[in-house]
Amino acid sequence: MRFNVKTATTLLALLAIAACLGAPAVSAGADSAGGVGAPTSAPATPTSTSTQPKIHSSGIATWFGPGFFGKQTACGQTLTPAVVGVANRTLPCGTLVKVSYGAHTLVVPVIDRGPYSGIGASWDLTAGAAEALGITETVRIHTHLAGSTANVPTLGLPATSASSALAGGTQAG
Repeated sequence: MRFNVKTATTLLALLAIAACLGAPAVSAGADSAGGVGAPTSAPATPTSTSTQPKIHSSGIATWFGPGFFGKQTACGQTLTPAVVGVANRTLPCGTLVKVSYGAHTLVVPVIDRGPYSGIGASWDLTAGAAEALGITETVRIHTHLAGSTANVPTLGLPATSASSALAGGTQAG
């Protein structure tokens, strides 16, 4: 079967239109506060195992923090003690991962690449995530893909309350 240029161009245009019609619209006035519990531009979506890299249900996790505070992650966030996230070598930025350790469970976004400790770890938790999970050393954690969210510069920061946002981030009172 042979296509001419006009037929090929028409087919590409139809595919582009179909793709645009199937994509959800993003509001220009979308909330940009970020945070793990409040996805910004796009809501968390269920993760299909056929579209995401396969991860093991458990793995070794290290944590990183003080020496990296103030530096930018591979996904574009500025690391601070308040950032709650995880580094992984293969998962896309914005992938949500449910992490369990002991009696603690937390859903964190992938915000960086790593770990690069050389001990065979699969995960590198931010200091904020490690603290929330009660982790102080290298441990084995349980993981499960929980969805994805938009990768924005504020991803991993705690959501601010509406009253503090209206007050410019200062405490009212």
